Amino acid sequence: MSRTYLRAAGLTAVGLLAAGLTAVGLLAAGLSQEGTARALFNSAAVPQEHFAVLAQPLGKAQWKLLVLEQIKAQPRCWRARQDGLVEPSLNRFNFSGICKRYLDSNGYSLRSGGQDLGTRFRFRLKPSGTSLRLEALDPQQRAPLLVGQAAIPARRDPNGFVALQLEPGWALERRVYQGRQLNHLYFAHQAPVNRLLALASSRGQRSGFQRLGAPMPPIAPPPLPTARATRRRTTHQRTTRLASNAPIRLQVIPYRR
Repeated sequence: MSRTYLRAAGLTAVGLLAAGLTAVGLLAAGLSQEGTARALFNSAAVPQEHFAVLAQPLGKAQWKLLVLEQIKAQPRCWRARQDGLVEPSLNRFNFSGICKRYLDSNGYSLRSGGQDLGTRFRFRLKPSGTSLRLEALDPQQRAPLLVGQAAIPARRDPNGFVALQLEPGWALERRVYQGRQLNHLYFAHQAPVNRLLALASSRGQRSGFQRLGAPMPPIAPPPLPTARATRRRTTHQRTTRLASNAPIRLQVIPYRR
């Protein structure tokens, strides 16, 4: 897909050589892959109520991220159950033109501060206590970005998907190329990614201190002995030394021939 966009923008290898731009020239101009994606793609807001961000249970402990889109009002592509879980219903009918699925990195990626970060960040669903966290992880950074989360259900149901709620500031947006909307979604935030990483790092440090618990009060030293007790202990030690210096009485056994 990226090759098609590059070719359409005239950024082929032949075009670069014809323009006299070598690899060294590109580096000197500061054109990174993310910068190229930022120049190529824009984003457009989408009605959030038309989408469901879901965590699909896999096996005994794994989770998979998927996004469903309701294009037409009926029939419904998913339904909420009484137990709080979500059951996709699009497999019960021909959902072409009615529903759309976004299953992996081909269908969604990260965008922050107007910059495409799909080549830098990957998504993961990570259980943490009673919560299931949707995180965007950069292998070069220690602290992940918290994009959304939900409570982990008490009973694991293979047909019951967990509806994830995006964190404040995060929203779904659609990728736009030369004014044309594409079948690719962004988990987008308006703030620059460096600011989000700094906030995530500071929260991680605070949570680390919280895990250590509240500081313990200092232990009070034992009380100092009084003068009377000191004199009594000194007299006892002196008496013990005198007793130890006294001659030792031995039993004499008479000698017999």
